[in-house]
Amino acid sequence: MKTTVIIPTYNERENVVDLISLILALPHDLRLIVVDDGSPDGTGRVADQVAAQEARLTVVHREGKLGLGTAYLAGFRCALAGGATHMMTMDADFSHHPRYIPDLLRLGERYDLVIGSRYVPGGGTRHWHWQRVLLSWSANQVAKHGLGLRPRDCTAGFRLYRRAVLESIDLESIFSDGYSFLLEMLYHVQHGHWQIGETPILFADRQRGASKISKQEIVKAAYTVLRLRAMGAGRRLAG
Repeated sequence: MKTTVIIPTYNERENVVDLISLILALPHDLRLIVVDDGSPDGTGRVADQVAAQEARLTVVHREGKLGLGTAYLAGFRCALAGGATHMMTMDADFSHHPRYIPDLLRLGERYDLVIGSRYVPGGGTRHWHWQRVLLSWSANQVAKHGLGLRPRDCTAGFRLYRRAVLESIDLESIFSDGYSFLLEMLYHVQHGHWQIGETPILFADRQRGASKISKQEIVKAAYTVLRLRAMGAGRRLAG
């Protein structure tokens, strides 16, 4: 298993060095790709300094904040070109802690997509206000029931994809560019009849830096559910 970890960043200078160090210290054959969207705080420059001393790290620089979904796609292209057999996605703010990476890798030997899940036994959240817990849970339920998705945590970004899964999806046709990208990818993976597994994680609210989630992203996610639902209905009628 040759795994590349893809980490999108925007203003994560306070977190990125420690996160890279912890990931590369794990006893696994891991490569890292940091996809930085022109962070004003210099995250990209800091990552470059680490990459100059660490051959396992690649930094992709983009001009401005172009969206989480397109950052993942840029990372996927780079990892696929580099020969990765598996691609992992995770946040840069330690809400997805590297301690869970071995669990995802272990399940990755059996499943085509593995999700670090808050909603399976043993999973959960830490340091979240009850309003954010309710919002996250509600968004997940809308996605599950609106699209018929089977995983318990449909909005999680801590994932491990098998190469064949990504190669089976027309990545250039993915419409969503924000957090709703996660829903759209899961929709295509499930409809491709790939095997999906989940492993419990504790999702911790960031301790340093500012959250990137906005009300606009929530609206986009709702639109994505409606769009994919309509797409599925159209396919059934056509069939």
